[in-house]
Amino acid sequence: MIFSSLVFLCIFFPLVLLLHSILPSLRLKNGLLIIASLFFYAYGEPVYVLLMLASSVLNYAAARLVAPGRSHRKAFLAAGVAANLGLLVFFKYVAFLVETCNALCSLHLPVPDIPLPVGISFFTFQALSYVIDVYQEKADVQKSYPRVLLYISFFPQLVAGPIVKYRDISAAIDGRTVDAEAIARGMRRFICGLGKKVLIANTAGLAADHVFLAAHGEVDMAAAWVGAIAYTLQIYYDFSGYSDMAIGLGRMFGFRFRENFQYPYGAVSVRDFWRRWHISLSTWFREYLYIPLGGNREGQVRTCVNLLIVFLCTGIWHGANWTFVVWGLWHGLFLLLERLLPETKIPSFITRIYTMLVVIAGWVVFRADTIGDGLFLISRMFSGISGAGISNLALQQLTPWFLAMSAAGIIGMAPIRGLVSRIQEHDSDETCVGGWKAVRAVTYVLSVLLLVWCMIRLSGSTYNPFIYFRF
Repeated sequence: MIFSSLVFLCIFFPLVLLLHSILPSLRLKNGLLIIASLFFYAYGEPVYVLLMLASSVLNYAAARLVAPGRSHRKAFLAAGVAANLGLLVFFKYVAFLVETCNALCSLHLPVPDIPLPVGISFFTFQALSYVIDVYQEKADVQKSYPRVLLYISFFPQLVAGPIVKYRDISAAIDGRTVDAEAIARGMRRFICGLGKKVLIANTAGLAADHVFLAAHGEVDMAAAWVGAIAYTLQIYYDFSGYSDMAIGLGRMFGFRFRENFQYPYGAVSVRDFWRRWHISLSTWFREYLYIPLGGNREGQVRTCVNLLIVFLCTGIWHGANWTFVVWGLWHGLFLLLERLLPETKIPSFITRIYTMLVVIAGWVVFRADTIGDGLFLISRMFSGISGAGISNLALQQLTPWFLAMSAAGIIGMAPIRGLVSRIQEHDSDETCVGGWKAVRAVTYVLSVLLLVWCMIRLSGSTYNPFIYFRF
């Protein structure tokens, strides 16, 4: 089940929210959310819900064994980390490793066909952070298994993040209150994310698919740029839309998740981009890999090596394909260049253009089926001029609806940040009066209209991809 499905919007979510609102005790509310989360996952993964349950048992036990005062804590930590990574490697990377071995060594080993459990990278990293935090005494060990299960399985952030640390929501699991205002704000945030996904991401994704799946002979410079920009819009609005929906859902149930995106396409450098993009993942790797490797404390060379290791792992985390490895190293190399080159005063509009070119080129490789396909499309972006004019492939994508949604997407990426920030500032002020109170009311009316529009679009379209199934 995905958030942008009519089953979720019309049946699952309203029923769970209603029951959560009327149940009298926190224990019953937590029990409801556990049952709902397991059903949510089992709806699309009926077998692999057992895997998630096994992961929760494993990490519940591991955290108890590495808690302060226990003997052999370090050994149990190593065993817990190895077990989690072993599950991830088995289900996500075994087939890729066998294929790579066959190609490099001219072997013919049978490639196992292991279906990928949805969201396994998200809930595995989340569970790992809990065990490591308990070992490092950054979080208290939870003696109640149901509460650990709720933390790992909670459906708003189960399949597409953000990656939530236990210490950030433990207080809400143990005790929380939800009022009508919180539900209304959470609903508005959820609808905003739904609009991003259904209206902008799905529209851009359809155009991107046509270009990336087209025969090479059909792709000229215009088509290549249409495909690259369309996917750049799709990946951001799909992912940030899911994060908005997760944050909104969490708030409606009394949980506060941290922001996962901060207008990354307005970044002035690749380093700045990674401060703004998928913040929960970049924070996870910094805290649990980069710093343990030594961070920037052991000299320039070691810092560079650590950065490359982190971004190699970032690429691998996204999927079992060499395109993801190249994408991770691509970003890592530009981060190294920015670190090693002397600082110069370059106008911000130039650094923004440079950053977006790096990001867009990276997304092309990320989206392509093979590295060769990605490099071909990049070459077409800068050398694919056709004497016959713009290709039919490009013109077919430039529909009025695509152009309108692309314009909305481009406007929403950065130029309205100041206005949005002011609205959010006044929205959180309970004493705001006058014009800003009217603005708040208008945002709620617009969100209802947006919800209706999204549901109409969903009911009339079969194109609603879930691009995080491989993550």
